[in-house]
Amino acid sequence: MNDTYMKNIDTTVRFFVDLARIQAIMNRRFDNGLGGLGFNEFIILIHLSQAENERMRRIDLAEKIGLTASGVTRILLPMEKIGLVSKEVDRYDARSSLVMIAPGGRRKLEEAMERAESLVNEIIPADKRKKTKELVEMLSDLCGFVK
Repeated sequence: MNDTYMKNIDTTVRFFVDLARIQAIMNRRFDNGLGGLGFNEFIILIHLSQAENERMRRIDLAEKIGLTASGVTRILLPMEKIGLVSKEVDRYDARSSLVMIAPGGRRKLEEAMERAESLVNEIIPADKRKKTKELVEMLSDLCGFVK
């Protein structure tokens, strides 16, 4: 879209258009800059590291990151093969399995987090970082409304 057209778009719509653009840019930058860990894998490891006992049901993980359960499964299979995550049967529901962060995943997440912080510092100008907390709060609120 050219800038003339974008000037005539509602500010809220423009926000979502720009959000989609920045997400695509961030995905590319993170995929290339996390030392062999893809952006989606990075996000999965973050959510698992924050979860109770560092484990979640696949369906809950899918909801958390905004993918389908089968989409998450496709990402998790290679992660499991290389020792980033492991799975166990849910003791309360034998039909369900839990995904947990493996020791290799914890190490890879620590390395990737350092790289991610460096990438973010390259992308977000220092004078704009003060607004980050407010933006994070707004995005968190939106995540609660949009499913």
